[in-house]
Amino acid sequence: MGRPRTPKGRAQETHKRLGFEYPDAKCELDHKNPFELLAATILSAQCTDKRVNTVTPKLFQEYPDAFSLSEANEITVQEIVRSTGFYINKTKSLLGMAQALVDDHEGVVPSSMKELTALPGVGRKTANVVRSVALDLPGLPVDTHVGRLSRRIGITEEKDPVKVEMELNPMVPAAERGLFSLRLILHGRRVCSSRKPVCEDCSLSDFCPSSEI
Repeated sequence: MGRPRTPKGRAQETHKRLGFEYPDAKCELDHKNPFELLAATILSAQCTDKRVNTVTPKLFQEYPDAFSLSEANEITVQEIVRSTGFYINKTKSLLGMAQALVDDHEGVVPSSMKELTALPGVGRKTANVVRSVALDLPGLPVDTHVGRLSRRIGITEEKDPVKVEMELNPMVPAAERGLFSLRLILHGRRVCSSRKPVCEDCSLSDFCPSSEI
């Protein structure tokens, strides 16, 4: 097979190959509904999914929906989420998000990007996670893994996450954008790490311009 010569070609070949590599790729944040995923994603900022998953069972047991979380005691929530780091700001985001859902959306997580990003603590990455994973809508979350791998593979030269997202979106079918992101994230965690990528084990090494083999 010839090497893909364009950024779009590299994106499509990456998506195809990582599909074989990670056929069961899924969001690793435990959740049962859009509200739980929204809260978990807010907590995941600068924190591992594994750590978040140790915290959310108690959080959702105490506050299973936006109505209960909007009335929560701030100090109590801080203690629950403390181990995720930046717990004071994350608590403010959680309580603000819950109050906004109650005030503006009858407690229901909205689906549009505009409405999601209007919620406290919710940027495009979080909104795209909720849209693609919980609501089955187009959404391409760009985290550090997605940005790093996209640049290494030669899909984009952009560094700003929003610009990366805008450049990648047309390269992937709308319904598969979330899956593309999940596959890149898994590959970034398991093979193409930031400091020491394992190029000899990478299924993309034959066309990756950053490959060391």
